[in-house]
Order: sequence, then C-alpha cells, then structure tokens
Amino acid sequence: MGADKSGSGSTMQAAAALKRGGLGLGSELESTVEIWTSQVKHVLQACAHISNHLDYSKKLYAHEDAKIAAEIRGRTGPLPVSVLNDYFK
Repeated sequence: MGADKSGSGSTMQAAAALKRGGLGLGSELESTVEIWTSQVKHVLQACAHISNHLDYSKKLYAHEDAKIAAEIRGRTGPLPVSVLNDYFK
C-alpha cells in the first residue's frame, strides 16, 4: 500500500522526505523499516518451515492413524483408557 513507481512504501517515502529535509529522523525511520522488513521475512520463513513439517508429519502418520481408527471402530462398547494409553507410547 502506498508504494510509488520504484516500489517504495509510504514509510520509506516519508523517510526519504525527512532525509531530504535534513532531519536525522529520516535515517532512523529508514533503519526501522529495514529491520522490520527483515524480521517479517524471518517470521514468514519460520511459518513456511512449520507448515512443511506439519504436511510431512501428516503424510508420515496417516497410515498409523488409519490403523488406530480401524482398531477403535472394530471394538464394541467404550474404549478403556488403558488401551488409549498404549497408542501414546
């Protein structure tokens, strides 16, 4: 939002205007935007890594989950807690 022809956002545009006006705040605002942008990229990379791991785990355990579901469906009556505990070892 607020990007100019070069792709600079409104905050970077404000930083440039402050620098042109001879205010030191412009450089500080520019540094803040660069740090923020870097941190956002790191968070996005971490989210992608977590998502990939969850997809992998889902595929890895799908067969085991199906086996457990089949065993539970084949029972008559309630499933004792001791049996459920066996699946978490």
